[in-house]
Amino acid sequence: MNTQPLIDIRDLSVGFASRAGHMLPVLRNIDFQIRRGETVGLVGESGSGKSTLALAAMGYLKTGLKVMGGQVNFGAQELFSLTRPALEHLRGGKIALVPQNAGQSLTPTLRIGRQLQESVALHSQLLPAQHAQRVLELLRLVRLPEPEAIAQRYPHELSGGQQQRVAIAMSLAGEPDVLLLDEPTTGLDVTTQAHILELLRDINRQTGTAMVYVSHDLGAIARVCDRVVVLYAGEVVLQGTTRQVLLAPAHPYARGLLASIPRISEATLPRALPGRPPMPGGAGAGCAFVDRCSVAEAECHSRRPVLQRLPDGATTRCHFHEKTVQWDNTPVPPKPQVLRATQPAPAAPALAIDDLAISYARANLLEQLLGRRPNVPHTVDGINLRVGAGETLGLVGESGSGKSSILKAIAGLNPPVQGHIHLGGAEAGTTVDSLPPRVGQRSPAQLRRIQLIFQNPDDSLNPRHTVAQILEQPLALYFGLSGEALRQRSVALLERVRLGEHYLERLPSQMSGGEKQRVAIARAFAAEPDIVLCDEVTSALDVSVQAAVLELLNELKHERGTTYLFVSHDLAVVRALSDRVAVLYQGRLCEIGPAAEVYASPSHPYTEVLLGAVLEPVPDKTPLLLADDIVELAPPATGCPFQRRCPKKLGDLCVTTAPPWHFAPSGHGICCHIAPDQLTVSAPSASVHDQH
Repeated sequence: MNTQPLIDIRDLSVGFASRAGHMLPVLRNIDFQIRRGETVGLVGESGSGKSTLALAAMGYLKTGLKVMGGQVNFGAQELFSLTRPALEHLRGGKIALVPQNAGQSLTPTLRIGRQLQESVALHSQLLPAQHAQRVLELLRLVRLPEPEAIAQRYPHELSGGQQQRVAIAMSLAGEPDVLLLDEPTTGLDVTTQAHILELLRDINRQTGTAMVYVSHDLGAIARVCDRVVVLYAGEVVLQGTTRQVLLAPAHPYARGLLASIPRISEATLPRALPGRPPMPGGAGAGCAFVDRCSVAEAECHSRRPVLQRLPDGATTRCHFHEKTVQWDNTPVPPKPQVLRATQPAPAAPALAIDDLAISYARANLLEQLLGRRPNVPHTVDGINLRVGAGETLGLVGESGSGKSSILKAIAGLNPPVQGHIHLGGAEAGTTVDSLPPRVGQRSPAQLRRIQLIFQNPDDSLNPRHTVAQILEQPLALYFGLSGEALRQRSVALLERVRLGEHYLERLPSQMSGGEKQRVAIARAFAAEPDIVLCDEVTSALDVSVQAAVLELLNELKHERGTTYLFVSHDLAVVRALSDRVAVLYQGRLCEIGPAAEVYASPSHPYTEVLLGAVLEPVPDKTPLLLADDIVELAPPATGCPFQRRCPKKLGDLCVTTAPPWHFAPSGHGICCHIAPDQLTVSAPSASVHDQH
């Protein structure tokens, strides 16, 4: 590997001007290099400066930010001294960016081939007659099937993983020396993420392209990176090889981050970091991490530590780095479960779903005239579930498996084409309440009992309303509160989610992502619901905030006996919070049972595929990619829904015949032609809903 850096950042400080005219630093005295062919990970909490540093490496700063000192050199060129045309020549050519959300970076009205041709024309020396062939080469390089067909599609016709592959192909059009990746797999399901990371590793090996990988997912960092840089409050606090940083971190902040990660092998909640990072300019004279550090001493408050090199070659910004082994990273022991994880759901559940089917197909003109439904398989079909009071049921599966569709049907936002949803009585043993399919048909009492927490609080919180207004709406609607009683209840809700009264007058734009998600949780619990539907509520959060939100949800569950349906791509998060797990593929249930059993001995081939692809923050641990990365637009008309990708397919039997359910006494069941020895064949399919 060439020892001369491609990008050499020296003593870089970046900041913005406060209202008083003072410069507040976002990055402080950064020294950072990347060499040809290496992959470097930038990790840290939201606001630590990861994305700002990555963008600065291509000579770009967001509006309002300014260079306070230092240099960014690409070879012999100092990027911030270049003219605009010279910078534009480098960007996309020698230095390329893969953004976090590929769907937002692709033009929705242009075909994929046309967009790639634009990149080839701008950033390569090829003749126009060669552009079409280069487009197909790029699509093959990122392993997209049938590149000729993909080139003719629009972005909305591709899955999230396919869109991300297109974004990577666009970035490679100019054969860049450096590829900057800003959270490129956030929001992708576990198998798609694993395949994308394998693709990036192969591109790095084949082309020698250096990569800077920005992520809060330390499992992804462990899989693709040679070296890791940990940032906190705009400073580099630890730098070393991936093994040094993830296996023996010589800084308490890095150790705290690792302790915040849920592990798929443990049914425990991770330990959240206390407190929050300082605001820009608020780090003080000492260590920026001192207020959150459990091993800090007096010197840490008065003197800022400098980066020091350790005997193994790593560098750390800590006065007492040898004390990091004393950091408490013991997982939070689970509280006694309301429903034992080794038992099936009770006969009188809090929520019952019978033969639920959901379809997004729209009838054509002839079908409308004849009063017929489209003759295509339902998107979600045959869902039968029982969820006990105080139980957490995790719904897992790849994108498109129907998880969110089921939640929206329960909430009345997505009316099913068949089936029924029943609420158990408010008290055990009382009358079951049948829910109308549409939210507008439900009574206030029914609306109050089911609340939904969305994935992105930015999409669910009114940006023009203060926190007080957001919380007052359900309190006034369901309980008729007003005046001082209304304010006091709002304050109590904020305190339950570990926010103070001073947040009442804040707007969503004045809060961090974790704080906004806490407000969304407080709003849901303001209605005092019996059932809370959680739709990817931690997927956009960094690991420390995620750990705090999981701990909060667990506490609220045990205070009130709340029932959760918890949807997540992160199988380790589901493991930490769930009593039982239901696995879906193409809108069909594949496996269901106590979380401990499903994770310890997955019986369905699809569950094995999901768990094999899980990434953990362990260097050199290779995920088991047991199934091809194939996107299926619709389930097959007959047979097993997983037949096209199953590594254990039993020939024509899986193609022509619907698989039977098999159940163990614990309630652990699979829907598969392969019957595990420990499971017994159940009664006919009509009684499946009685089992789960």
